[in-house]
Amino acid sequence: MGVAGGIQYKHNYMKILICDDHKIVRDGLRQLILPLTYFSLVAEAGSGAEALAILKQDEFDVLLLDISLPDMSGMEVLQVVKTKWPKINVLMLSMRPHEQYAMRAHNLGASGYLTKEATAEELLKALSVVAKGDKYVSEALVNNIAGNISNNTSKYLHDTLSAREFEILLQIANGISLQDIGNELFISSKTVTTYRSRILSKMEMTSNSEIVKYCIENKLI
Repeated sequence: MGVAGGIQYKHNYMKILICDDHKIVRDGLRQLILPLTYFSLVAEAGSGAEALAILKQDEFDVLLLDISLPDMSGMEVLQVVKTKWPKINVLMLSMRPHEQYAMRAHNLGASGYLTKEATAEELLKALSVVAKGDKYVSEALVNNIAGNISNNTSKYLHDTLSAREFEILLQIANGISLQDIGNELFISSKTVTTYRSRILSKMEMTSNSEIVKYCIENKLI
């Protein structure tokens, strides 16, 4: 078992995979991570499919995973990773501070959830916590979700949604047009419309206004 900065890790040489669709972000993360002596290898992926392909070829200890990817959502990647490689510790990165995203990631097996507004210091702290197998939640979210994590026994309608459907639900609730949702998720507006129909069906709703009302009442937005 290795030791770095007084912290014990599983072994001396840990491997981390960074998955983000923006190269400039990956480059910045790599430069932050390289000085960390407990990581011996820093690999990169620009999409969910590429990340999964890399994981099939090599073993990694930590996956730093963006929640928004061009081919599939980070939540979908997380589900696959925790099913096929449950020992990998996954730290989610997101532009969205919603505690429901953090809760959903937690329930899917993520070791941590951090917003991209976090400082470099907090990112390094999160990595050190996740690398040794512990859980980490962004300081900006911890107060909002602490009670939910310990008392997460209620079943909500949105719990029936897939990771992608949940993501689109929140975007609809925030008033984002179907076209803009498609542009952000790199899918067609027709595909977004199909997802919207599934969401309405699963949640027994008929309109966007019902989605907005539900999300407000359940503090999703």
